[in-house]
Amino acid sequence: MQETPERLLIIDDDEMFCHVLDRALSRRGFEVLVAHDAAQALSLARRHQPQLATLDLKLEHESGLKLLPELLEIVADCRVVVLTGYSSIATAVEAIKLGAVNYLCKPADADEVLLALSRAEGDPETEVADNPPSINRITWEHIQKVLQEHDGNISATARALGMHRRTLQRKLQKRPVRR
Repeated sequence: MQETPERLLIIDDDEMFCHVLDRALSRRGFEVLVAHDAAQALSLARRHQPQLATLDLKLEHESGLKLLPELLEIVADCRVVVLTGYSSIATAVEAIKLGAVNYLCKPADADEVLLALSRAEGDPETEVADNPPSINRITWEHIQKVLQEHDGNISATARALGMHRRTLQRKLQKRPVRR
């Protein structure tokens, strides 16, 4: 008797990333579903009840953090890993508080995603950086924290930071600074 494969929902607006991850996970025996926006993700979740999911933090016009509680309301026992190219400590903490089991920075391959989905506990052996983060990284982290505090509102965040809204928008369009 053949066991039914685990169902995994990929929620990401990057079609190429979805295609690559879909193929890699399908080859590993998962039944893969793909959604490119929140409405599609919630519809697939209702219909198929996935056991696992990857969720992009920054969907084109939507926040993955806002989608996460809605997804878990539909499928309470779904293990969700948040993936992002725009990582920050603030968003990682919020993702975990909202129910994600892990948080990964892109690019992430299928093996990293599966490892993140399977880990049930933290790893006390995780390396601690020898050097403090750069001033650019600290600035990025602070902007992300203030943005979180203002529910993603760019204008309110710019006012709180004492900077012009367009300057903040330009900073947010750049990839986060590496440590």
